Amino acid sequence: MLSRAAILSVQRPMGAMAARAVASASGSDRPVRPEHPGKVRLGFIPEEWFQFFYNKTGVTGPYTFGVGLITYLCSKEIYVMEHEYYSGLSLAIMAIVAVKKLGPAAAKWADGEIDRIEAEWKQGREDELKALQESIEAEKKEQWRAEGSLLLMDAKKENVALQLEAAFRERAMNVYNEVKRRLDYQVECRHIERRLNQKHMVDWIVKNVMASITPQQEKETLNKCIADLSALAARSK
Repeated sequence: MLSRAAILSVQRPMGAMAARAVASASGSDRPVRPEHPGKVRLGFIPEEWFQFFYNKTGVTGPYTFGVGLITYLCSKEIYVMEHEYYSGLSLAIMAIVAVKKLGPAAAKWADGEIDRIEAEWKQGREDELKALQESIEAEKKEQWRAEGSLLLMDAKKENVALQLEAAFRERAMNVYNEVKRRLDYQVECRHIERRLNQKHMVDWIVKNVMASITPQQEKETLNKCIADLSALAARSK
């Protein structure tokens, strides 16, 4: 018997393509289960099987074909109903009951497990992307800090240049002050030497003049001075 998946793939290829497109759009590699399963008759025969016969045999064609096929197989003993037949029949009934009763719960549990695993993978991917984004932001911040270090280095270079300029100017001022002090010393030495020479010359002239004046000349000069002073006093009266 052809499986239901094979019939669906033959009768509805566009549905499978649509399901793959939805799966690709949702970002998941696993196929997406349809929200509602396809219709079946008699619990296991797909609706497409009956639709296939409608155009050829009408409404009763699928049932007639099924009953005739089973009658032919049993009458010709192609399908022998031995004890394994009844075991298979009971197993089929148990399988149908298990599928009907446990199938939805098992499918829900499996879908939940798949969603959980997919959520874990998605969360891990998001965490990795977040960690990489944080690494990128940290790298950008480090680059910004490196640029700040370059600016700080330039500022330090300018500071060192200013310090060197200040030290140069200070030493130049010290040289100027030392040279000025020594020149002032030389000028003061020349002034003192000139004053000493002048004083020595004045003393020498006075001494020679005093030595050249006799006591008689000194007395005459003194008398003349007294007379001049007396004349000036009389005129002032």
